[in-house]
Amino acid sequence: MLYRRFGRTEIQMPVFSCGGMRYQFKWQDVPQSDIPADNQANLEATIRRALEVGINHIETARGYGSSEMQLGRILPKFKREQLIVQTKVSPVADAKQFRQTFEQSLRNLQLDYVDLLGLHGINNAEFLDYSVRPGGCLDVARQLQAEGKVKFIGFSTHGPTNVIIQAINTNQFDYMNLHWYYINQWNWAAIVAANQHDMGVFIISPSDKGGLLYKPPQKLVNLCAPLSPMVFNDLFCLSHSQVHTLSIGAAKPADFDEHLKTLELLDEASEILPPILARLEAEAIATLGEDWVKSWQTGLPTIEETPNQVNIKVILWLWNLATAYDLVEYAKMRYNLLGNANHWFPGNKAGKLNELDFSQCLAQSLHAGTIPQILAQAHQMLAGEEVKRLSQQ
Repeated sequence: MLYRRFGRTEIQMPVFSCGGMRYQFKWQDVPQSDIPADNQANLEATIRRALEVGINHIETARGYGSSEMQLGRILPKFKREQLIVQTKVSPVADAKQFRQTFEQSLRNLQLDYVDLLGLHGINNAEFLDYSVRPGGCLDVARQLQAEGKVKFIGFSTHGPTNVIIQAINTNQFDYMNLHWYYINQWNWAAIVAANQHDMGVFIISPSDKGGLLYKPPQKLVNLCAPLSPMVFNDLFCLSHSQVHTLSIGAAKPADFDEHLKTLELLDEASEILPPILARLEAEAIATLGEDWVKSWQTGLPTIEETPNQVNIKVILWLWNLATAYDLVEYAKMRYNLLGNANHWFPGNKAGKLNELDFSQCLAQSLHAGTIPQILAQAHQMLAGEEVKRLSQQ
């Protein structure tokens, strides 16, 4: 395993982390007696495999249902100083409730402290305010830190880059979890800002949210050869020294194997990546047109500026991925979350476009004349049954 300094925490962080949202039994709290023996055995085997290969960062959240409780049956069996344990608690208006929720997390994990506590889901101005205002959740986290129950404090986010940078610029956090990978590089400015504040940078779900890369379409497989799309994406992320660790949301022990192939390639990333990157860009241009590829994002309105809060930017992005790289299954999964995931994935789908006038909100776009038609194509291609976030299932 390779390790990187996790910003000002000074933790030597493995470049892969064991994310705790795919091996648990339920997304809701359940009694211990309800957890099947085979499910618990698989979870414990997954943790043991992670530690065998040097992945000693175990990451979970209070919002991950039975994950914490199940981890509490295995983590105390290991030497505590050999583990880096992270959980996350969502900021709320009542900071006392935040403390109570964290105390439940600690009881579930059967640990005296966590190395990393993340304020989970600073996705908009409201949740940032819950966190950093006087007497808010961050103040409670500091109290927990003083009591020895938390070593370092960070935040996780699915929010827009400007909100992430606002949180970073408070200089109150030691690290952050955020989305950034090959198909979605919008948050690079936030990573740069985090580095300026010497914060640890943890990438959320690079394989799942990064394109369902555990079952990639053949076109993407061909474009990423000789690497698998998963290894390509890992190598792309880790070739940037500003990134410290990538989450592997392992569901079983073997799920680490493909990712581990990345380690021996890191020293050669500058030779391996450019031909693949060139092929991917060339395919996008060949499929979508150079003018579109280079300027489709220019002048797009925010969700708040758009009739019916249609998430134009995300819909166009998903249409691009589905059209250029055959990432249709991924695009459908993400598209059908729109309108059903609140601040975790905001905005609405592009249905009933004939009832909406986008002329004003698209006035600054170079493609104002074609975007409505593309939105209609995207809706026809991608719309299906509504999808719920995993934690809502």
